[in-house]
Amino acid sequence: MFFLENITTAWSLLMRNKVRSILTMLGIVIGVASMIIILAVGAGAQGLILSQVKSLGSNLIAILPGKSESNGPPAAAFGIVITTLTEADGRALVDGSFPGLRFMTAYVRGADTVTWDDAKTDATFVGVLASYTDVESAEVARGRFFTDDEERSVARVAVVGNQVAKDLFGEIDPIGQSVKIKKNNFTVIGVMKTRGTSGFQNQDNQIFVPLSVAQKLLLGINYVNFIRLKIDNPANTDAAILYIQERLRDRHDITNAEYDDFSVRSTAQGLEALTSITNALKIFLTAIAAISLLVGGIGIMNIMLAAVQERTKEIGLRKALGARGWHITFQFLVETMFITIVGGVIGIVFGIVVAWVVAFVARQLGYEWDLLVSGFSITLGIGVSAFIGCVFGILPARRAAALDPIEALRYE
Repeated sequence: MFFLENITTAWSLLMRNKVRSILTMLGIVIGVASMIIILAVGAGAQGLILSQVKSLGSNLIAILPGKSESNGPPAAAFGIVITTLTEADGRALVDGSFPGLRFMTAYVRGADTVTWDDAKTDATFVGVLASYTDVESAEVARGRFFTDDEERSVARVAVVGNQVAKDLFGEIDPIGQSVKIKKNNFTVIGVMKTRGTSGFQNQDNQIFVPLSVAQKLLLGINYVNFIRLKIDNPANTDAAILYIQERLRDRHDITNAEYDDFSVRSTAQGLEALTSITNALKIFLTAIAAISLLVGGIGIMNIMLAAVQERTKEIGLRKALGARGWHITFQFLVETMFITIVGGVIGIVFGIVVAWVVAFVARQLGYEWDLLVSGFSITLGIGVSAFIGCVFGILPARRAAALDPIEALRYE
């Protein structure tokens, strides 16, 4: 009964000064909403990233140029251009010395406006080897992929993604048509099956050309951006990685692993690194959101201090009628926590709505984005709100309890 009376008093306090109460709760609302949004959107983004990496397959090993720590990404992942990795490095790894390494392809990338007659579209051109379809288990819907002989002879042929084919040719059969990339004409020999977004890239908005053509005619380089290999059995991953490291050190005249100019990662290692990075990012952003909770807590303390002053006579009367100090302290703590919890609930609802909007927009853009609002995040929001109310309600509560009843009754 005593607790319910305090709740009723807290509600009356909120309704008595609606505008002030709303402004006071705003910091709590924003803080809790930010936490819910960050945790939900972070979980959705993390799930999207990890699912895209998993979609590449569990039996793939990637080699990127540049040294990296065991749990961190290589420098190339941050956009730094490193020229130490070549196609010859990749071919040397699948010469039969390690039977478990079955297929290999090297990659280079660029972007350009691709034209056909009066039609044009912006697309990513990817230089790969003829073994690309074996490495990534990609399939050609119409026509064919280019051969190893065409790659070696610098043949100007191209295989277009499904979306590129629609954007450029519409209902016209693309096979045999000539498209222009960076002022070079390419004959379309195939159209890839629809793959959607995978590995952080819209696979259907790409044009695949022979690696030699991309290096010599389109980009003017002699190195590759990265290499990907497929192994026969995921159980051989660790042995394959050791072999790759030793072979590349021998080719690059490296005698100490500390001076490696490359990084070797399996799909599983990539998942671990990405999980670690995204978890750290979520914690960091949540900590930033907590700052607004601190501001909100200070606002709550201010309104309760003002409430103590406004209700001085009431407090004096209650104490004169026998209320003890802990009764007054408890009353003001309950009122403060009630205000913060109400703000927290509003923040949770607002945060869920925003997270749903983000997930909806992401799905409309073609991403497999899940709305992940966990019970933990909701419990955390309520718990933090109550904690803020308790911490920042102590001072007003103690000040109210310390009032002398006689002086309080005389207060005007």
